[in-house]
Amino acid sequence: MASRQPSTLAIKQLKRSDLVAEEIKRLITDRNLKPGDRMPRESELQVQFEVSKGTIREALKSLEVQGLITISTGPSGGGTIAEVPLTRTLQFMQNYLFFKEVSIDDIYKVRMALEPELAAGAVPHLTEADFDALEHSIACCDPNQGHEDLVSQRRDDMNFHDLLAAANPNPFLRFTCELINEMLRELTVFGNRTPQAESRRFGERNTAFHREILHAARARDADRVRQRMVEHMQDAASSVKRLKGRLQGRLILDTETTRRRAMVTAARSTKAATERSSTK
Repeated sequence: MASRQPSTLAIKQLKRSDLVAEEIKRLITDRNLKPGDRMPRESELQVQFEVSKGTIREALKSLEVQGLITISTGPSGGGTIAEVPLTRTLQFMQNYLFFKEVSIDDIYKVRMALEPELAAGAVPHLTEADFDALEHSIACCDPNQGHEDLVSQRRDDMNFHDLLAAANPNPFLRFTCELINEMLRELTVFGNRTPQAESRRFGERNTAFHREILHAARARDADRVRQRMVEHMQDAASSVKRLKGRLQGRLILDTETTRRRAMVTAARSTKAATERSSTK
């Protein structure tokens, strides 16, 4: 009896809609379409790829799930090219890491390797507007000046690093560091019995390091920025360990993330309204 070829068994047959989705990606590249540009109409794609309307719609839906396009309905509806948001990428990565044990120590080891180079590489490209934004970030997260609770301030500490990332010209390094920042911002939780005094000291040390890094960046001293960031990452890793920081479970569902952001936004709006009314 003839046996099946192993290579044949190893090949997974792609659905027609998956193949069409890949061809649409190639079309986007060939036409150099950018976020905000309109996709060709379904009827045009149907004729071009010689497939049914159902296959085209399934392919477009697949691209929408991936975050590459948005689809609107109605007479003027259709597909529009979209830039995949960082939060969506984080969700994909969480799925990849779902069955892997990733600790917060693992993340900080990567941060210690990447953040110093990210910050040093950003120095020549920082503008006065960037410096102003960095100053504002420091003021917001200073536990002796800010009005947010300490846990929210620790999440907002990542904004300082995001601003440095935005100025770095290396897109892959920028993306990697922004993704790590988003992971720490969204997934880090601290021990319930963490003393407020310890959390405040963490915030004060972060603020001090951020001020030193900003001062060195204003002087265009990339080497000094790199060294201060090394020290900052080492100190932050030790502080998170003392605060019993950990990653929240294996996966946060989309609905949980949306609910938490909505609660944070509502709480901040209520607090701001209360402060405005008290000053009248």
